[in-house]
Amino acid sequence: MIKLYPAASRYSANHGWLQCNFSFSFADYHDPTNMNFGPLRVFNDDFIQPGEGFGTHPHRDMEIVTFALKGQLQHKDNTGGEEVLRPGEVQRMTAGTGILHSEINSSPDEVANTLQLWFLPWEKGLKPSYEQKAYNVEATKNQLLPVVSSRIKSDEITYIHQDLTIFMASLEAGNTITFQQEVGRKIYLFVTEGQLELNGEYTLNNRDAARITDLTELTIRSHAGASFMLMDLP
Repeated sequence: MIKLYPAASRYSANHGWLQCNFSFSFADYHDPTNMNFGPLRVFNDDFIQPGEGFGTHPHRDMEIVTFALKGQLQHKDNTGGEEVLRPGEVQRMTAGTGILHSEINSSPDEVANTLQLWFLPWEKGLKPSYEQKAYNVEATKNQLLPVVSSRIKSDEITYIHQDLTIFMASLEAGNTITFQQEVGRKIYLFVTEGQLELNGEYTLNNRDAARITDLTELTIRSHAGASFMLMDLP
């Protein structure tokens, strides 16, 4: 089953320094029918003004994955992790038994657009840790590139403490990708730019999402070009 979630259906709020868009219950937005999709607990699409961001705050027992689509985000945490996240890079933070961190748009003039995803880990009480890696953006052209996974082992892939894989892809006009899924697993798809067609009958536009269950083959086509994220979830 393919269930579409248009961008306009998300919870959105403009705080001046932050324009946020929540795909699942988070902060001021609470919907008991929209708490998670498998282990995916949070999917936030944020636009952060220059020099603004989230001051030091705590997390625990969560796997937090962050992408910068535009601009940059400076991360600092109490494990000693300190890096600037830019497009083409991915960051994973294991909150585990407890971690403190901050995220600030360190650019003096460019708005940062970030995607932050929270996943329930496969066990509680993990040791807090932080990892950031660049991925080959060219390798996302017309194919699914795994960038975060525990299922696919590679030094080029960011490890996560959950049975999942996050793929990035960019389809050129007229191209198609077919994803084969194992029986009993889920697919979450999010369009970061452009328009996609799923299995010849569902259309997703910019920032639309699809939650997919009970499907073993997904055909993804773009007539005019598109970029997207696909998650293989338990």
